[in-house]
Amino acid sequence: MLILNKTARVFFKPSKRKVDGFLRSFNFHPGTLFLHKIVLGIETSCDDTAAAVVDETGNVLGEAIHSQTEVHLKTGGIIPPVAQQLHRENIQRIVQEALCASGISPSVLSAIATTIKPGLALSLGVGLSFSLQLVDQLKKPFIPIHHMEAHALTIRLTNKVEFPFLVLLISGGHCLLALVRGVSDFLLLGKSLDIAPGDMLDKVARRLSLIKHPECSTMSGGKAIEHLAKQGNRFHFDINPPMQRAKNCDFSFSGLQHVIDKIIMQKEKEEGIEKGQILSSAADIAAAVQHTTACHIAKRTHRAILFCKQRDLLSQSNAVLVVSGGVASNLYIRRALEIVTNATQCTLLCPPPRLCTDNGIMIAWNGIERLRAGLGILDNIEGVRYEPKCPLGVDISKEVAEAAIKVPRLKMKI
Repeated sequence: MLILNKTARVFFKPSKRKVDGFLRSFNFHPGTLFLHKIVLGIETSCDDTAAAVVDETGNVLGEAIHSQTEVHLKTGGIIPPVAQQLHRENIQRIVQEALCASGISPSVLSAIATTIKPGLALSLGVGLSFSLQLVDQLKKPFIPIHHMEAHALTIRLTNKVEFPFLVLLISGGHCLLALVRGVSDFLLLGKSLDIAPGDMLDKVARRLSLIKHPECSTMSGGKAIEHLAKQGNRFHFDINPPMQRAKNCDFSFSGLQHVIDKIIMQKEKEEGIEKGQILSSAADIAAAVQHTTACHIAKRTHRAILFCKQRDLLSQSNAVLVVSGGVASNLYIRRALEIVTNATQCTLLCPPPRLCTDNGIMIAWNGIERLRAGLGILDNIEGVRYEPKCPLGVDISKEVAEAAIKVPRLKMKI
């Protein structure tokens, strides 16, 4: 029996006949021998339907993705039932495309890995239901995946990175700093106390009506802010970074959003325009909010590095900071973090932009990592459920706050 979280009363469960037909669409080659472990990864935690087939050497054999960005841009944000319906409409096609591109039969898969936590309940339910049907039909092991664990481990697909390393995950739904000691061994140093940076940037972009800007009409909010900020002067607005007195590694972005909202309202009065029209100072506001965000993230990350080195949790000479998640593709924020890593003798690594945002490759790779380590591989799927909210690792943020490490001031000349 499939047990799902009560937060989702309706979920997608494809019929057995439909899944049988889906599997029969592949040409089976029983004589083909595959020497490597091969995992199918499925991702539906938010607004992207993605799947990929990856082997244990890191080769991406096939991938497919359906982005809902264009739909959600028109509605001004992600509406969970809409996202759920789009996942339902596309998941079978996307999985089929990934498998077809890989050139392998589903019968040779070593396991199926799927995001089950955290994320939007309605979206997670679609991916989990479809995956469990596949697992049942193919009689393959199932590997439940923590979305943030997958983001953190992606760098090991593209670079030779040994444990331990520090990871900063920044996206539209998440913001955290963690020490990665193993495939499923994380120490949480700090997280956002309210909203994520990507969410805040999206809201500022909507408040500035950047979708009406001719250069930004097809961009997500965060991309629009980054693009417009290049034309602006961040010094036109003096905004203090959040939580300056708090000597911990937690983040906060809702207060910054409130400050920017007040600035926008004031400028609308000064320019005599109504809400929804584009301000002449929009580029300056974008530059100011991006710089303040970058400084806030950089300072918290700086403290995390100092804490880990002070406690001998990271190497003193060749420590690695990995930055992943959608906001990691923001080059301005990345340059701010480079200033920090240069000052602390660390190496900054980021996955390629296409692997920073949600994708099936990172889920399949996380499956490979767990398969090799023998962690969380399920032969019995009874009772598997999704978890819309789920922390990552062991929370030691109180220890970080008690250490009260003072961060040296760095010149953020970006």
